[in-house]
Parts: sequence; structure tokens; C-alpha cells
Amino acid sequence: MSETCVFCRIIAGELPAVMVYQDTDAVAFLDHRPLFRGHVLLVPRTHLTVLSDLPPDRVAPFFALAQRLERAVEDGLGADGSLIMINNIVSQSVPHLHLHVIPRHHKDGLRFWLGPRHPYDEANPAEAYAERIRADLRGQGVDPG
Repeated sequence: MSETCVFCRIIAGELPAVMVYQDTDAVAFLDHRPLFRGHVLLVPRTHLTVLSDLPPDRVAPFFALAQRLERAVEDGLGADGSLIMINNIVSQSVPHLHLHVIPRHHKDGLRFWLGPRHPYDEANPAEAYAERIRADLRGQGVDPG
């Protein structure tokens, strides 16, 4: 636990939050500044900063819970769909791993864009970027195939 982390303080019961789910490994609560009502944050109880910090044996249970929350948010709130998102460092307002489950409706006004776009070109070929990523995977002991 980090004494300065807002999410660690919520988990410890030191700060209020509207809980949606809790178990020994994770908690889910409503975002206090939701994009849409029903916006849920799923966080591990252990203080971790980014997704790659999550121990391998905790990845499957964490994402299985994320799947259940996605279904519960969509079905429970009558949403048309959802946005599932994790920010790692950039745009991460609280430096504690958290997964957003945001209810969505057609024509809800959210303009979630992935831009500006930076296409590959002669000076920046796609294969060069792919090779840098594959090289790092190999450095992690992963065969990229």
C-alpha cells in the first residue's frame, strides 16, 4: 500500500467510494468523476502502477473480473456497449493500475478518437517499428514467432 495513493486509501477504507465489487485481490468502484453514470474502475488491491507490473498469475483473474464487470455494466445499465480502457503513465491520473469500464450508448456524444494519426512512410517504415517491438519481446524471453 502507498500512503499517498488515492486508490490505496480507498481500498484501505480511508477515503469514501461507492463500491461495486470487492474480493481479496481487487476492488471495483464508481469513478467519482464519471464520463457517464455507471463508469467503474477496477483496481488490484496491491499497489501496482502499470499493467506490466501485474504478476502473471493475477492477469487472468483480473481480466476475467473485467469481463464480468463489462457485462454487468452493459446489461445492468441497459447500455449499448462499453469502452474498456487502461492508461499506462500517460493520462493516468492516479498512479495505480486501474481499468475503466465505461457504459456507452449510440450517439452519447463521446468523441473518443485515436489521433492525430501518424502513418508509416518511407522514412518510418512499419517493419522497422515491428522489429523493434519483436526485439524487445525476444529480450523478455518471448519468441515472437
